[in-house]
Amino acid sequence: MTATPIPRTLAMTLYGDLDVSVIDELPPGRKPISTQHIFRNRADEMYSFIRRQLQEGRQVYVVYPLISESEKLDLKNLEDGYKQLCNIFCDYRLSKLHGKMKPKEKDEEMRRFAQGETQMLVSTTVIEVGVDVPNASVMVIENAERFGLSQLHQLRGRVGRGASQSYCILVTDYKLSEDTRKRMEIMVGSNDGFEIAEADLKLRGPGDIEGTQQSGIAFDLKIANLARDEQLLQYVREVAREIVDADALCENPAYRILWERLREIKRRDNRHWGAIS
Repeated sequence: MTATPIPRTLAMTLYGDLDVSVIDELPPGRKPISTQHIFRNRADEMYSFIRRQLQEGRQVYVVYPLISESEKLDLKNLEDGYKQLCNIFCDYRLSKLHGKMKPKEKDEEMRRFAQGETQMLVSTTVIEVGVDVPNASVMVIENAERFGLSQLHQLRGRVGRGASQSYCILVTDYKLSEDTRKRMEIMVGSNDGFEIAEADLKLRGPGDIEGTQQSGIAFDLKIANLARDEQLLQYVREVAREIVDADALCENPAYRILWERLREIKRRDNRHWGAIS
């Protein structure tokens, strides 16, 4: 799994009238990615591991949260990191990639890395999707605490695309919030995009289905819990489908109370849910 899917509960809610297909296996020949969370004081150990991978002919991604130094944020940045990595791995060729580069420059740097002309790609999250280099075996994410679970999983999916064992290294400072430590533990413990999406939903909340809020609890469900009630939602969906199949014209007296209640809800709620995107 490389792309992070939406949680199964939301999939069944949004696409209740369709069949939802779940792909929960890696393509043949691929191995699960080994993910480690390390603190910055182990950087020398990490560089030694990266060098061994390079000596075996593999390639490496190193992702930074910022392009250049920020006065407001105490984070690692690509420009300084690129200079440091060029000094550490002076016997290898490195590429640099970020969103402020011209399209031709970005395409050229990506081409060089994809064709093996450079062994390390130092980048921002512009490589989050659409990059396929089977020879790349290591993904290093600096300041991993700055990224959400979905983005971390997307970035990790840039490696593990060949037959060789691949690795994802999440680098953080030691001082982390409890939620951040949980995110790191989830990433280390699972390669399952569905499991990660469900965990992300529990940690961040579902947001607002009608608006722009992307996290938290923006609405008050009286009974249901989107992160907890997957089995209940699936059961209710099956019961609803059976009722519709049995009484497509809404005329069966056995379901009269149900249809009257639905009509009442529709009269009070004039929102067009199909227009929400």
